[in-house]
Amino acid sequence: MSDAHPVGAHPDGAGSPEAARTNAGAATGRAHPPGSSAPSAMSDAGPVDAGFPGARPDSAVRASTDAHHPTELIAVVGATGTGKSDLSLDIAERIAAAGGGAEVVNADAMQLYRGMDIGTAKLTVAERRDIPHQLLDVLDVTDEASVAAYQRDARAAVDAILARGRTPILVGGSGLYVSSVLFDFQFPARDDALRARLEADLDQLGARALYDRLKAIDPAAAAAIGQFNGRRIVRALEVVELTGRPVTGTLPEVPSFWRPTTIIRLGIDRAALVPRLDQRVERMWAAGLVAEADALQAAGLREGTTASRAIGYAQALAQLDGTMSEAEAIAEAQALTRRYARRQVSWFKRYPDALDVDALAPSALASAAAKATTSLARSTPRRPVS
Repeated sequence: MSDAHPVGAHPDGAGSPEAARTNAGAATGRAHPPGSSAPSAMSDAGPVDAGFPGARPDSAVRASTDAHHPTELIAVVGATGTGKSDLSLDIAERIAAAGGGAEVVNADAMQLYRGMDIGTAKLTVAERRDIPHQLLDVLDVTDEASVAAYQRDARAAVDAILARGRTPILVGGSGLYVSSVLFDFQFPARDDALRARLEADLDQLGARALYDRLKAIDPAAAAAIGQFNGRRIVRALEVVELTGRPVTGTLPEVPSFWRPTTIIRLGIDRAALVPRLDQRVERMWAAGLVAEADALQAAGLREGTTASRAIGYAQALAQLDGTMSEAEAIAEAQALTRRYARRQVSWFKRYPDALDVDALAPSALASAAAKATTSLARSTPRRPVS
């Protein structure tokens, strides 16, 4: 589950809690004009604003790694293209060398999909260094990704790994997916009939009209979502109507961890990251992304609400349709990827107690892997790994 995936991400958000299909790996592969809905990739079963609305940037989110609360879960987060997968494998190997065991839990929403490999930079089996990986290739391209379902499955995977006496390493750049596992919060309910009515309003009136409606009810959520993401606006309005409260009142002002966690946040200076992302998109095209998208049509890629809108795949389909040239498809995927990475950075900076690591500095990466392993040394001794 490499995160070098500039493609297969949602242009609107680093996994922003979009309560409405946020970045299921980030899903919208086409640019959307003002007033239109920028489709997301994630399910609507999540909170709506980006981050924890109302929380101060320096909220007391504590990674409980002291002697009383040793680390049970390691999370490696950051923007796409920063090398999260490689670092997670380095950490897992260090844990193994120390006599323990570790398993990776995928937190990249688009890597949940079978067959979406090139466009998500999913690690091949050979590239996984014999480290078990959970929650890869668990959905068909016709399935809709749901952050609520992901939270359930990922937490079950974490608990199962701990029960096996191993250390779970949560890895990915889909912000809401990561947060749904790390932090202790519940998703507001949903109502299919209400959702259908609001989506009809979206189709008839446009995203701007619904944005204005949300702004009058919940200015903070409207500001966080913006006026162009119609699906997230719909989800926000749905939550307000169901709960009778603004979305910002449904989330904790100061989130707390679900399990004692050590977070490593990888970063690359924007000036260095942008060319890396652009080159990565070009390599994906060269590696056969268009052919992969073409093959996935037989599996229903075009019918998938989430998968068909993933950055890269949507452009590849447009190229296959002849509505975009290869150069245009690549350029749009690059532009959307850059925007997605920018939003990821904004999302993950909300984790104030994360260990910041320069992803281009080998010594810093080695130090981070060592610190993550050391944080486990204070833990209750684990059972032998079978």
